[in-house]
Amino acid sequence: MKNLILLRHGQSEWNLENRFTGWTDVELSPKGREEARHAGELIAASGLKPRYCFTSYLRRAIQTLDIALDAMDRMWLPVVKDWHLNERHYGALQGLNKAATAEKYGDEQVHIWRRSYDVAPPALQADDERFPGIEERYALLGKDSLPLTESLKDTVARVKPCWEELIAPALGLYDTVFVAAHGNSLRALVMMLLGKTPEEIVAEEIPTGVPRVLELTGRLEVKSDRYLK
Repeated sequence: MKNLILLRHGQSEWNLENRFTGWTDVELSPKGREEARHAGELIAASGLKPRYCFTSYLRRAIQTLDIALDAMDRMWLPVVKDWHLNERHYGALQGLNKAATAEKYGDEQVHIWRRSYDVAPPALQADDERFPGIEERYALLGKDSLPLTESLKDTVARVKPCWEELIAPALGLYDTVFVAAHGNSLRALVMMLLGKTPEEIVAEEIPTGVPRVLELTGRLEVKSDRYLK
């Protein structure tokens, strides 16, 4: 039997400020750090022992993984950082306050941008300072590979090769794999593994800092799905 542990990063500073974050690289809030520590303690108490780890290129997920591993006394584990696990890119909404954006564009439009499966927010311009192509961390990827905005559907398509080429093979080698990432990149994994429809996955709420354990067969079919509480 295999175990895949999914953990959404703890509360970030921009979660606290109610801002669209996306690929913006913000820190965990103090509450987020505590959520990450508690998540590690929950995993340790469950008896699960991760053997291999994945996270995104964004510090709130990296910090969450580091803090959780420290709480488990497993900071020595190998970690793969992959940009495919980044949060959904919110385009020109990134950095904006969600309530102020709803006042400007209307609640219905903002709800569509946030909760539809295949509608993306307004795109950034390639010369915008928020475009990831200007950052050193993405320099080797080529600007054409990087998004200016994304729908959840786009995020699922981005995460799929990470699952197929990295995470699934790791589960072939290790009994327990740990992924610390983001609400929408984890939704993508859940959609693929549980076979959820677009309607089901947009309604899926993944809480910050609560480990989710998918027990898998040797063929990587889901046998059980639970949160550690």
